[in-house]
Amino acid sequence: MLEINGLNVHYGVIHALKNISLKVNQGEIVTLIGANGAGKTSTLRTISGLIKPTSGEILLEGEDITNLSAPQRVKLGISQVPEGRRIFPEMTVLENLELGAFLRKDTNNIKKDLENVYGRFPILNDRKRQTAGTLSGGEQQMLAMGRALMSRPRILLLDEPSMGLAPLLVREIFAIIKDINEAGTTILLVEQNASMALSIADRAYVLETGSIVMHGTGAELAQSNEIQKAYLGGE
Repeated sequence: MLEINGLNVHYGVIHALKNISLKVNQGEIVTLIGANGAGKTSTLRTISGLIKPTSGEILLEGEDITNLSAPQRVKLGISQVPEGRRIFPEMTVLENLELGAFLRKDTNNIKKDLENVYGRFPILNDRKRQTAGTLSGGEQQMLAMGRALMSRPRILLLDEPSMGLAPLLVREIFAIIKDINEAGTTILLVEQNASMALSIADRAYVLETGSIVMHGTGAELAQSNEIQKAYLGGE
């Protein structure tokens, strides 16, 4: 569904992504794991059109989207839940969700999708008139995910969804991610909690200083001695 070939990204003289190639098949959960500064967020931001690559190509279902704008990519079905949630704190929960459907014209379906989001995240329905900045961290993460779902994505890019959340909430968020995937949305997940990410991923890639150094199934990487030492607290 999504294919990246030979992607390079520079920030001035810094070579942030070095010749990255990866694939995400339809219906999969694929995770990118790696330390801070490895290039995980840069990869997602380049896929969603927020960063222009120096070279390489991005294909969505075989179509080259490398030079398309971010809004054009949203229209094609790519939506990102950014690191740090990036909700609009002064706006209500409902207004944040409605913004997720900003590019859509199918009003009737928007209402139906809003009901689906409330069904998946009942707390957002309870708080729909509340300003988003007054929500807890976990509720804000649910809002960011709900907002992304309002664009009807075919592929959802999730950047550090568990960041700053209590362990109980982390498990809840990952259960929701799995549920969204089982309902038909393909997922590319960036996550520092490697153990949780690998437990739900079909396949995984490991990024180190802008390069992919390992890839395999989630189960294979979870069992790897190198991965256990580096990311899972193993000996």
